[in-house]
Amino acid sequence: MARPTPMPPAAARLSLGTDPAAVRARIEAMEALLERSFVLPVVNRPVGLDFVVGLVPVLGDLVTTAMGAWIVWEARNLGMSRWQLARMAANVGFDTAIGALPLVGDAADFFFRSNTRNLRIIRKHLDRHHPAGVVVSG
Repeated sequence: MARPTPMPPAAARLSLGTDPAAVRARIEAMEALLERSFVLPVVNRPVGLDFVVGLVPVLGDLVTTAMGAWIVWEARNLGMSRWQLARMAANVGFDTAIGALPLVGDAADFFFRSNTRNLRIIRKHLDRHHPAGVVVSG
């Protein structure tokens, strides 16, 4: 009989459920992957895949835009207002538009973190409308 392979701890915490707590955990994990995966040693600033993959012309911007759009899609599934979704889409759109510019876009990805801004909007919504899903860390 085959043994099941154990899941890594990060994957074990992420469920595919539609409850607000599961959605929050998935979105926070994606934001951390895109914006805070590792620290650049020289400047001691956290960066993620949005910055690194964005260095690849065209394809990198398309990939990071799709990942940012997934966060907006998850927010839509939470029942967020059209205004909030429009703000989030504008954040992703601005990040994509400025990211299309060579060098300038790479610097902008370093400073303008659209996914972190979108996570802030989602957290505010969840804390107000789904207080049972609030995660207390510490």
